[in-house]
Amino acid sequence: MTRTETDEGALTEWRTWAGPELSPILQSALDAFYESGYHGTSVRDIAQRAGLTVPALYYHHENKEAILAALLDQSILAVITRCRAALAEAGDAAEDRFANLVECLVLYMAHATKNAAMDAEIRALNDEHRRAYSTKRRTVETMLTTVIKEGVEGGVFDVTSPRDTARALLGMIQAIAVWYRPGGRLAPDAVARSYLDIAQHTVGAGRG
Repeated sequence: MTRTETDEGALTEWRTWAGPELSPILQSALDAFYESGYHGTSVRDIAQRAGLTVPALYYHHENKEAILAALLDQSILAVITRCRAALAEAGDAAEDRFANLVECLVLYMAHATKNAAMDAEIRALNDEHRRAYSTKRRTVETMLTTVIKEGVEGGVFDVTSPRDTARALLGMIQAIAVWYRPGGRLAPDAVARSYLDIAQHTVGAGRG
């Protein structure tokens, strides 16, 4: 059995990155979707990359959409697991919880650019798969909204709407997958520091 970051006890340090262990089919699909887009990739393309026949691929996954759904599920569960670990490490102070959560999300986007880019393909999912993924994605939004609300109530943040602020920050962070490339000018840690500074100014940290 392959290990994933969502296995119980598998994630010991949310700042480190080893990457998920995907099956050959899912890894091949991830590479193909990232290079050519969901609609530009055929099941035959994925099967050839994985060294399988199309019938053999269908033995493991019902269709191309099911492969995308599996990739998205793996990705969002990894994000949730990392975010929970980051919050647990931070303790009770809203400022620390906010800082860890933002850093965690930015690091994931910078390290897992291929996985993060799959979020743009959710329009290809059917209603059932989209609802399931959206429900899990809202878990992350709720975490950030709650932390911002805690900071406002504690007088350390100054925002009018914690929910809208969380959504704005998440949109900013998700956009990292569009422009960031590993091995470029900025390392993931540098991106995390820069985005955390922006996020802290956005919530008015230190002005309360």
